[in-house]
Amino acid sequence: MYTKSNLKNRILGVLFVLGLIALVGCNQQGRGFALPEGEIEDGKAAFVRLGCNECHHVGDIEWAGTDENLHVPLGGEVATQKSYGELVTSIINPSHKMSNLYAAENADVSPMTKYNEVMFVSELVNIVTFLQSEYDVETPSDYYAPYSY
Repeated sequence: MYTKSNLKNRILGVLFVLGLIALVGCNQQGRGFALPEGEIEDGKAAFVRLGCNECHHVGDIEWAGTDENLHVPLGGEVATQKSYGELVTSIINPSHKMSNLYAAENADVSPMTKYNEVMFVSELVNIVTFLQSEYDVETPSDYYAPYSY
């Protein structure tokens, strides 16, 4: 026969075990995602084939557009590495984070073509691999200039 305190202890024990199971299920390794490794040259070819250079130039791929307002350079020196996830998101959801050029115009939607229905996953993987290779992280100077009064 269960008393109130025994029942309460059993309920607390079950809740504790369920809590532990939930914590184990929240494995930190599941926080990100990983697609297969891509090929830089295939990504470069897909970048041109899909017409990305009509609005962007990167590396030795020339800009092929005509509207200077839609010209957004990619690659070069940056303060932080462009993560795989940031680049994937920029391609499949271009309105997620837009260039300051469009933010200044108060545009809510990116003019970038939505490639979700015309791009193969392999093309996405290759383009992201190519783009990552075009960014150089600029290491900040270790010189510290103290405030002067």
